[in-house]
Amino acid sequence: MATVGQPCSSWTRGSIPLSKRLPRRRFSGRTITLTRLTPQAALVQAPPSPSAPRDNSSIQVLTLSRANDLQAEARAMTRAVNATVYNPQLIASMYGSQPVKVVRRTLQILVALGSFGLKLLLDQRSGVLDQNRRVRASELKDIFTKLGPTFVKLGQGLSTRPDICPPEYLEELSELQDGLPTFPDEEAFACIERELGLSLDSIFSSISPSPIAAASLGQVYKAQLKYSGRLVAVKVQRPGIEEAIGLDFYLIRGLGFFINKYVDIITSDVVALIDEFARRVFQELNYVQEGQNARRFKKLYADKEDICVPDVFWDYTSAKVLTMDWVDGVKLNEQEAIERQGLKVLDLVNTGIQCSLRQLLEYGYFHADPHPGNLLATPEGKLAFLDFGMMSETPEEARSAIIGHVVHLVNRDYEAMARDYYALNFLSPDVDVSPIVPALRDFFDDALNYTVSELNFKTLVDGLGNVLYQFPFNVPAYYALILRSLTVLEGLALYADPNFKVLAASYPYFAKRLLTDPNPYLRDALIELLFQDGRFRWGRLENLLVQGRMDRDFSAKEALQPVLKVLLSPDGEELRNLVIKEAVRVTEAFTLSTISDTYKSVPDFMKALVFNGNANGPIIMSAAETQNMIELRDQVFRIWGLLRSSNDFDPDLLLPILQVLQQPEARRLGERVMGGITQRLAARFLQQVLRVPTPST
Repeated sequence: MATVGQPCSSWTRGSIPLSKRLPRRRFSGRTITLTRLTPQAALVQAPPSPSAPRDNSSIQVLTLSRANDLQAEARAMTRAVNATVYNPQLIASMYGSQPVKVVRRTLQILVALGSFGLKLLLDQRSGVLDQNRRVRASELKDIFTKLGPTFVKLGQGLSTRPDICPPEYLEELSELQDGLPTFPDEEAFACIERELGLSLDSIFSSISPSPIAAASLGQVYKAQLKYSGRLVAVKVQRPGIEEAIGLDFYLIRGLGFFINKYVDIITSDVVALIDEFARRVFQELNYVQEGQNARRFKKLYADKEDICVPDVFWDYTSAKVLTMDWVDGVKLNEQEAIERQGLKVLDLVNTGIQCSLRQLLEYGYFHADPHPGNLLATPEGKLAFLDFGMMSETPEEARSAIIGHVVHLVNRDYEAMARDYYALNFLSPDVDVSPIVPALRDFFDDALNYTVSELNFKTLVDGLGNVLYQFPFNVPAYYALILRSLTVLEGLALYADPNFKVLAASYPYFAKRLLTDPNPYLRDALIELLFQDGRFRWGRLENLLVQGRMDRDFSAKEALQPVLKVLLSPDGEELRNLVIKEAVRVTEAFTLSTISDTYKSVPDFMKALVFNGNANGPIIMSAAETQNMIELRDQVFRIWGLLRSSNDFDPDLLLPILQVLQQPEARRLGERVMGGITQRLAARFLQQVLRVPTPST
């Protein structure tokens, strides 16, 4: 559920007085005045710039403010101490004594799902199961919506599981909207007063008389705080939601026991999967936890000036009421409204992609429900994230494995890709990956005929989903959510630009991480990417630098030093041998190409005198070999130019490198390089003396 304003196109900036008073209402024994809020821009105040100098008084104010905030959060946690948590034993004891309620709900579910199952059976017998898959997926989406909050959440969970559902079902279920009717405003206002222990008119100077947005778990009101005048979004939980969800999970868990006992084709512990999913849903019912999720997300990612995360007002937050800054904005899929504000959808999508990559692969803490309603474009051009009920985490080891997986994909190393699924926890260690390799090769060889900039991410995900669906994969929730979030962003971008490719937008981040991250796994992945068959691929390094520089956090300093540390490490002997060969080759290229260029600049009459009219000059090389030498030299110059032109490049950056080169291992490496160069040039000299043409390399 998102706290979404009406389209900003009809709103005006600035401070507009509240107007259009509504009649007074009697409520909870008192009279309160409700006002209809005239749409206006309630912009979140930007925090002070980290680079701005602060005097002691401002630091003391910030420290005091932080202390007050922590105390308010502690009070909110106290109010939520009795928040409902998932306890399957307690739920079983509660509904085991209510057979009428259980039977009524069971029949409702069986009629809905049973009719759907019958249609699938008829499709299978008629041989049209695949043809009708899209229609049936849409019908299942409607059934889940009608069955209520639990099944809406269940459908959203299934939409992230390509190992369970075919692609058509994934696409339809990912569009599940929380389209449930609102509950009475009087119940919502009573909940606010009961939870916060304060009268409504003592908290707010005004509040919208009806919800601004509604979803399966609650609904949102727009209000103005009485003490500060700040506009806020107040999310109120749907009455009786714990009981409704508890009953559904009681029934679903019973079905899980049945499957575990009688359905041999499913090897996973279905009850354990249901319990894990139920715990996540029940966590969403604790709005204090959601507020803490928002605070953590803001701390990690709102350091970028183009990301907006609303603040939490802890004094007006409890387990069933969440009060946050009101964010004025337009949903990211409303292209025309965004463009009317002078903004570009693609700029916002690129911001979302970079932030998503940081969430997924840098800190590992990410927004697990990034649908368009939870992503807003603010009038200042920021991307605002809303609704922090569902969050997930990427394990640290998996973050590096995912980047390594991309390297193996680029290298078309399908055996390594298949082995990556062990590290990603897709497969248990006892599963043989050899049958998976041909399936990966068949799909990706066709897909990779396109360049990275041409590859459509959704096509890639759908193809990978088909592979996962055919084999005994168990896709972790975090990985499925990664695919979903990037697919959603690419889908939004395609509205504005049919040629947009999320992989092309993501590549600078991957290049930056490979070049600068000291993680041993990523260092090995970089070496694997740059060396092939004992030869250094200078074109790959140049491309990585070109792409990496597009990432605003790229640092030339970080790109230089980790490589040297790997090169001079005790385990770097194999790499040192490769580097020695390449250093010899590059030095030879510089020497001979310089001689060739010098010869070309000599006047013809001097060539005739000095070289006896030899058209090839002082060096006997084929035209192809000479051209290769010149291209290699020029490529090395371009790479050096890329490093020098980086924003943070400074000659002083080379000092630590010089210090590293003074180490004994570095000196021995230098001696080996010089020895190789000497031998190579001596051999070349003898060839020239004997006039034996060298073979083209």
